[in-house]
Amino acid sequence: MRMNELKNLIKGRLWLPGEPGFDEARTPWNLSVDQPVAAVVEAAGADDVAATVGHAALHGLTVTAQASGHGAVAARDVILLRTHLMDDVEITGGVARAGAGARWGQVLSAAGPLGLTGIAGSSPVVSVTGYTLGGGLGWFSRKYGLASAHVLAADVVDATGAPRRVTAESDPELFWALRGGGGDFAVVTGLEFALQPAPVLYGGRMTWPAERAAEVLAAFREVTASAPEELTVWFGLLKFPGAPGLVTVDCTYLGEHPGELLRPFDTIGGATGDTRAVLPVADLGAICAEPTDPTPSAGRAELLTGLDDAVAAVLLGESIEPLFSVQVRHLGGALTRPSGGAAGSVTEPYLVYMVGPAAPGTAERMDLLTKALMPHTSGRKPYTMLHGDDRAAAAFDAGTLARLRDLKRARDPHGVLRANYPVLGGA
Repeated sequence: MRMNELKNLIKGRLWLPGEPGFDEARTPWNLSVDQPVAAVVEAAGADDVAATVGHAALHGLTVTAQASGHGAVAARDVILLRTHLMDDVEITGGVARAGAGARWGQVLSAAGPLGLTGIAGSSPVVSVTGYTLGGGLGWFSRKYGLASAHVLAADVVDATGAPRRVTAESDPELFWALRGGGGDFAVVTGLEFALQPAPVLYGGRMTWPAERAAEVLAAFREVTASAPEELTVWFGLLKFPGAPGLVTVDCTYLGEHPGELLRPFDTIGGATGDTRAVLPVADLGAICAEPTDPTPSAGRAELLTGLDDAVAAVLLGESIEPLFSVQVRHLGGALTRPSGGAAGSVTEPYLVYMVGPAAPGTAERMDLLTKALMPHTSGRKPYTMLHGDDRAAAAFDAGTLARLRDLKRARDPHGVLRANYPVLGGA
């Protein structure tokens, strides 16, 4: 009965268990995640968000918001608030406003012709809001820091169902938490953030047979040891079923050409592909060519304290199967400086990111690789790259976590809102 009442309060759609379309509506982008929710609301706008949260607060229910569902986890017995229809993007004077459902590809397509960019990640179909609330570690973070550091304002609905505009002046504590602390404190209906200069962008992927992995990794270590902040380079091992193994280097450079900076890679023979060129900002997602259609997968991320011979031996020791990819991303630069928000800084110089099928053997292979790397990992993970059974506590130092938990208790004492990775969950 309470859910039927909600149907009369919104302009969008409400699906209940057993109704046609319910299973499709509750399914996230990551098809391996089952979400046994109590209802699904497809919000037509911010008024629907306010009505849904207000209804939940009145009746002791819980709401979890989701735009694309890339970072979905198994949410049970909650109202799943889908915000993908709220995908407006506007750019004025170097400031972007993105609705809760807007994706990075939309922002880049609008910003690129203006010589501007946001701090986007590797996929154009990831939502701007979810990514940024988790900090947002992307291609240009070495130069410009985390995406969350550039947020200027957020339009939100708080845990009582009241719409609010949050800035550093209007609510400094909530503003701090929204910049990297996740979605536990309010439902964001729109974000405003400063764009950054990118008048010319160079980038692409170099590819070799897996047999060249040791040479490529050695060159990667050489290049990243002295790379300027304008240059970002990622090393990857790829192995897809039925296909030979590959080693890749993905790169971006904020400029027309990196000159001799990538020369160590050019001296490695046997390359089977090289897409490096000046490219539009809107084509950023084409570099890694990640799937843009919903797919089942499992992932894990670990921050590396270094990339010495011991780490190289672990990465190259045996086939990564059944994983699809093991990627090492060079960090550093602006990431080491304070972000001004809950995400803090990222002082570790590298990140290793594993992706595999949602199938038997994947978790075990990730466990083995993680254990072998453990002497060289910090134990911390970026919030935006939490996966599976990870806890929010892994993303924050003790002081930041305590501050976030105090804010959660103060602003949402009844637990009306639930992030994918709640700050009060786990140790």
